[in-house]
Amino acid sequence: MFLHIAILIINAGLPLDSKMKKKNAIGLDNDEVKELAKGLNKLLSEFQLFYINARGFHWNIKGDKFFELHVKFEELYTNSLLKIDEVAERILTLGHKPLHAFTDYVKTASIKEVTNVSNGKTAIEQVLEGFKTLIVAERELLKLSAEAGDEGTNALMSDYIREQEKFVWMYTAYLEN
Repeated sequence: MFLHIAILIINAGLPLDSKMKKKNAIGLDNDEVKELAKGLNKLLSEFQLFYINARGFHWNIKGDKFFELHVKFEELYTNSLLKIDEVAERILTLGHKPLHAFTDYVKTASIKEVTNVSNGKTAIEQVLEGFKTLIVAERELLKLSAEAGDEGTNALMSDYIREQEKFVWMYTAYLEN
């Protein structure tokens, strides 16, 4: 057994201690985790802008669909707030620091601030664009997390994608009436 371990270490070209130093506290490669944390911070920024836009839609919506859309936008921003916390905590779990200034979110995110929208159709179109941005970012993180062997991030992204794809279907169907 000892001989087998020694051969593995020699074949790898690095001492065991050196290999362990390349791993973070949860056993993932530090270089791969750095890329994941960067991607998660981008996703965090996207969610922050998605959240603030949904909050604005909730406050400013008008028209004959006010009551149903007011509730739907509240559900969206409440859901986003939970995801913001989960993503920030995942970044911390990976041993990195989440962005926490709104100026950083605005610089980092592809989703842009949407102001003064009171029309339901326009608001839902913006929500759908936001979901598209979020899902693309999550799919990229899914690839990175799979390559890094990071099941925690992988599971989180899979759950988000599944849920958001259903939202896209529902909001798209709503626009078709």
